[in-house]
Amino acid sequence: MNIALLLSGGVDSAVALHLLYEQGFRPDLYYIKIGMDTDDLTCTAEEDIELSEATARRYGLKLEVVDLQKEYWDRVVAYTMEHVKQGLTPNPDVMCNKLIKFGAFEEKVGHAYDRIATGHYARVLTTPSLPENAPVEGFDLSGARAVSLVEGKELTAYAPAAETRWLGTAPDPVKDQTDFLAQLSLAQMDKIMLPIGHLMKDEVRSIALDAKLPPARRKDSQGICFLGKINYSDFVRRFLGERPGPVIEIESGRKIGEHRGYWFHTIGQRKGLGLGGGPWFVVKKDIEKNILYVSRGYDTILQYNKAFTLAGFHFLTADPWPLEGEFDITFKVRHTDRFRKGKLYRSNGVFRVVGDDMIQGVAPGQFGVVYDAASRVCIGSGEISV
Repeated sequence: MNIALLLSGGVDSAVALHLLYEQGFRPDLYYIKIGMDTDDLTCTAEEDIELSEATARRYGLKLEVVDLQKEYWDRVVAYTMEHVKQGLTPNPDVMCNKLIKFGAFEEKVGHAYDRIATGHYARVLTTPSLPENAPVEGFDLSGARAVSLVEGKELTAYAPAAETRWLGTAPDPVKDQTDFLAQLSLAQMDKIMLPIGHLMKDEVRSIALDAKLPPARRKDSQGICFLGKINYSDFVRRFLGERPGPVIEIESGRKIGEHRGYWFHTIGQRKGLGLGGGPWFVVKKDIEKNILYVSRGYDTILQYNKAFTLAGFHFLTADPWPLEGEFDITFKVRHTDRFRKGKLYRSNGVFRVVGDDMIQGVAPGQFGVVYDAASRVCIGSGEISV
């Protein structure tokens, strides 16, 4: 098994290496460089690379730095700024996985490997291949066999023609990252390897401490991967500038403040509005008139929604619902530990989700991620349009 492992300088990817090494594998190690060193608005990768190199030395392996800065800015940053300009809520982390970690890296380096391993919290599940055009009632993952991809026997027994690989949720609901992987292609799913996906976060931290791994006590990174300590609004301001406009209470039509540009705000946002007498929530944006509409109170119905359409729905592995109709699902509308129950209505190529309960802060541009109701297998995702 020819494996490329992506080290980030964090504890998760370091433990992924430790587990693979203990199973007898000697993966080639890579650090993907995406932050612009010469740019005062982005962080340097020095500390990440130092910790990654120290982890590699711990196992007698070499680390190669792959520079994907241009690809990241051309693909992910461009996507992010275009969505923000349109008043949408982008998800750069989803696109980073699709276009960079399993995209540009695959094009430059990863194509030479059987597997690309990362420290994501998700699992690969395998089932016998579904027959072509299988009826929906034939889709049953309740008996899916969970494959730990650090077990040598399972790895060598893998036969693409004999089984189908699905993306399953991690047992740790807080850390589950299936939503960040829900836009991967079938080819990317065929190569993904997730050594720590079957573990809880505290188990990963414990393994790192016991093994005395260099990043064992390092805190988890927060926010968009390339920004570091840079404020997201400052980064957006650099590309789009400011465009002052009114903040209006939607119920009364009364102007209660000003904003510096609708692109700094998202539906459901509470913090950073600079309004007194709150709490205030963003409930609507008028892009043409540059108006931000807000509503006061935690219980305002205007910040909730129950149904939304998923544009350009993308199936991760296969289409388990080849027929039109109504299907029980679970779903997410943002990175959270909350899996919601609802139904998927499919008609004439349109995918519409209706939740069992009202949902706060459903924002166009976010990815709605759909899971099989019984097995929590990730089926796919699409951009939300309300």
